[in-house]
Amino acid sequence: MSKMIQFFDTTLRDGEQTIGVNFSIEDKIMLAQKIADWGADVIEAGFPVASENDFNAVRRIGQEVTNCNVIGLARCVKKDIDAVIKALTDAPHGQIHVFIATSPIHRESKLHMTQEQVIEKIQACVSYARQHFDHVEFSPEDATRTEWNFLVKAVRTAIAAGAEVINIPDTTGYTNPDEFGALFDYLKKNIPEFDRVTFSVHCHNDLGMATANALESIRHGATRIEGTINGIGERAGNTALEEVAAAMYVRHDFYQAENHVDLKKTYELAKLVSQKAKMPLPHNKPITGTNVFSHESGIHQDGFLKNHATYEILTPQSVGVAHSSIPLGKLSGSHAVAVKLAEIGYQVTKADMK
Repeated sequence: MSKMIQFFDTTLRDGEQTIGVNFSIEDKIMLAQKIADWGADVIEAGFPVASENDFNAVRRIGQEVTNCNVIGLARCVKKDIDAVIKALTDAPHGQIHVFIATSPIHRESKLHMTQEQVIEKIQACVSYARQHFDHVEFSPEDATRTEWNFLVKAVRTAIAAGAEVINIPDTTGYTNPDEFGALFDYLKKNIPEFDRVTFSVHCHNDLGMATANALESIRHGATRIEGTINGIGERAGNTALEEVAAAMYVRHDFYQAENHVDLKKTYELAKLVSQKAKMPLPHNKPITGTNVFSHESGIHQDGFLKNHATYEILTPQSVGVAHSSIPLGKLSGSHAVAVKLAEIGYQVTKADMK
């Protein structure tokens, strides 16, 4: 049976953590509205405790974007949670996302905390957040480098304290699809509450597998995918949500899953984020790059001209691109040259082409 996959967009939070990217408050409000209109179910508007600007952006998005859930991020620190409360408790669809690192390297080198101290923090902070919000998401940061039995303990503690969404972050892009799927199977087997909460994933792209890992999680029980438009974010970036949406569309037979994304608005949104982030889209960027619907080599051009589906697994119009193109280059064949000549008014025979 088909299941519904929520899209959680963090372009305005994790995306803005890309080196050199700085969105103004007005940019954020405009982008949030466009992302909501594209079909995101949740927008992570920012990290309110980080600065006055961040706080104001989160608050305004929470008040002005009313067709989407709006979430604010907080560490498991009371002042962080208080900042989200102040920014979003009176928003029409305000929510909170709290996190603490759980992996050994983070516990020992960053937090200087024992497993027991981390568990105590989760219980205290999630329950405090739950007093102020009906919807609480919890993330064990660096989950994929956390001992699996301790990860289960952390997740169950958060659920007992009131979290209704559990996010499993691959914070450093460390995992791979096989391992990630196995982790989800382990969680499902060892967390009796698995099916009564939403499991989410937040994958990074350090080894180039963010989209693959996110898609694999759908097959193992995740029902929310977190990511950004164009895959912007820390270091090598995040799961590109438009890639997940397109993969679910093209391979609906395989994933058997639905979402609320209006795929035809994808290219326009990708261009807008690219412009505001001052990060040009790579020509070979999946789904939205200029080369995706262009065919230069003779064999490809010939097949494409006979039947577009020979080399295009989705139409350009399905993602909001006007049409495909067949640029002429050193590898172009006679079929494409004949078509180009016809376009400018010259009818040529096969003999002429030779």
